[in-house]
Amino acid sequence: MMFESDLQTGASSRIDSNQLARRGRLLFFLGSLGCLTACERHEKTTPTSQVQGKLVAPDAGSAQAEASKTRPEVLGGMPKSERDWPIPKIGMVYIPPGALVVGTPPGQLPRRADRELAGEQVMLDGFYIDRFAYPNEEGAIPLTNMSSQEAERLCARSEKRLCTELEWERACKGPDNRRYEYGEGYDPEACPVEKATQLRPSGFDVACQSDFGVRGLHGGPFEWTSSDYRRGVSGSKKVIRGGGGPPGIVTGRCANLEGRDPESRDGVLGFRCCAGPKNPAEVELALELEPALLPRVRFEDEIEKALISSLPEKVRTRLRAAGPLKRQRVWIWRPIGNEELSLMALCGRGMPRPIGPRCGLLIARRVEGQVNALAWVSSGQWVANLQRLHGVESLWLIGGDREGSFKRPIRYVHGEVEVGEQSRGAPRPHGP
Repeated sequence: MMFESDLQTGASSRIDSNQLARRGRLLFFLGSLGCLTACERHEKTTPTSQVQGKLVAPDAGSAQAEASKTRPEVLGGMPKSERDWPIPKIGMVYIPPGALVVGTPPGQLPRRADRELAGEQVMLDGFYIDRFAYPNEEGAIPLTNMSSQEAERLCARSEKRLCTELEWERACKGPDNRRYEYGEGYDPEACPVEKATQLRPSGFDVACQSDFGVRGLHGGPFEWTSSDYRRGVSGSKKVIRGGGGPPGIVTGRCANLEGRDPESRDGVLGFRCCAGPKNPAEVELALELEPALLPRVRFEDEIEKALISSLPEKVRTRLRAAGPLKRQRVWIWRPIGNEELSLMALCGRGMPRPIGPRCGLLIARRVEGQVNALAWVSSGQWVANLQRLHGVESLWLIGGDREGSFKRPIRYVHGEVEVGEQSRGAPRPHGP
């Protein structure tokens, strides 16, 4: 559902980032093939209203009988005894049934809101995954330059298949759903993701492995998955995972992904195989709010109070030293799809010279009713004004002081806001 009617000129903004995050949907096909006893146990703690999923239960029939032959009875998310563990497969890691927290919660950064779900939970059945990228041999150079279909055929030769994107993400995040395969905090030494992808012998980076023991998920080639790229774009694409490239703090996350034409062949695009019944859960993320910079007359009183309260105390004190603090202008900034930030130009004014007015721009995100200030940018003695720089992800702030006008670049980067250096030469905006 679109909420544009709530954002007409002169109206108050009624959307926060939490509402936007809930636009993502997981398509769950939970026949008996897609859900173990562990999943049934979690139904009370993971209702469908929480994950915003559409439940489709296909006829289990023969699939149920076949699945019962290949998987153990599960109690507490793990096989009841050692003898119930699936038969080991050479070169593969068994990923037990369990919960995957898909994507990145809105308050956790970095985050790519136009392609990642907001930390929704889904139960996955157990499956096998190759320890290394194909040909799945320690010390071998991963095979690349394969299309999606060619990769699928090579997996099938060994009675395997391509992994789904959610199976890949679970193998990476491990049982504790960590942000990176090696832990919660970014470590540039663990997986070589800061530079453009380079082909290295599989297993070369010993620390680059998940708690399940799956290795080289990042820092090597990107990897095909069998999942369609359903992120509100036209055309047929497949999801690829892993790989690298700057900034590593973003690309090295288990939730990171890209979409690629299934016929693509690339020297840094490879794959790894999975085995066992395929988990049918897939992601569909609608991009309901298009990127834009939208001027507004005002926000609701409660929102404006919360925005002002989110200012650092030092900033509030400085502004109020120049006079009563008042809102001057407001904008809704949507730098990318499914991301919305609140912008407010504020001034403390009323004191005679030499103090004069003190003004600036507050940039904030609202998540679950809470306001998080992302940046405060001084506009000197002028009421802040904004102009687009390149597209919508970058803006110019126009301000001024006794020496004349100046400008500062503001850039949205994976959920965070970067403010550049001040420079002179901006045209004088309308108004003081």
